[in-house]
Amino acid sequence: MMRVMLSALMFFVSNFSQGQNPNEFLERLNDYPHAQLLDNSRETVIDYEIGLGAMQKVRGAWRFKDSERLSGELTRYSWQIVDGFSSEEVMTELELAMSAEEGAELLFQCEGRACGHGAQWANRVFKQRVLYGRDDLQRYRVYGVNGGSEVRLVIYSSARTADRQYLHVELLQQGRAD
Repeated sequence: MMRVMLSALMFFVSNFSQGQNPNEFLERLNDYPHAQLLDNSRETVIDYEIGLGAMQKVRGAWRFKDSERLSGELTRYSWQIVDGFSSEEVMTELELAMSAEEGAELLFQCEGRACGHGAQWANRVFKQRVLYGRDDLQRYRVYGVNGGSEVRLVIYSSARTADRQYLHVELLQQGRAD
């Protein structure tokens, strides 16, 4: 089943390279039999902050160690990974596909406690409290696609228990307002 996910992702990434609509892929992930859609949204954002560093508390305020602010069309999906699969397995398949694709550049990654406090990622960054899990089981990646400036793909995985595995994906297409 993970190979089905990988095949779908390869189609997605190749569509990025060819300039086709990447939102269609995110919608297709909903057909993945081991992921239950929890939430999705689409909106136009101005100066949306994407973390390029861990979450840290500075003078009483939580913030990214480094970040960038971008404007465009933001699409978000959150899934619960079910049927004995782990969010780490799905995330690994996504990473393999992205690393094999020309035009996709890993801009930032962190794992476990190096990412910061999981509650801050879930509540402050993604505004999805269900994503809160164990700090040591979280993974976060940011990819630039199409030369690093057209699209940002953010992937976050977390786990509370073996039955509570989550994957969150954000896709920011810069300059789009449709």
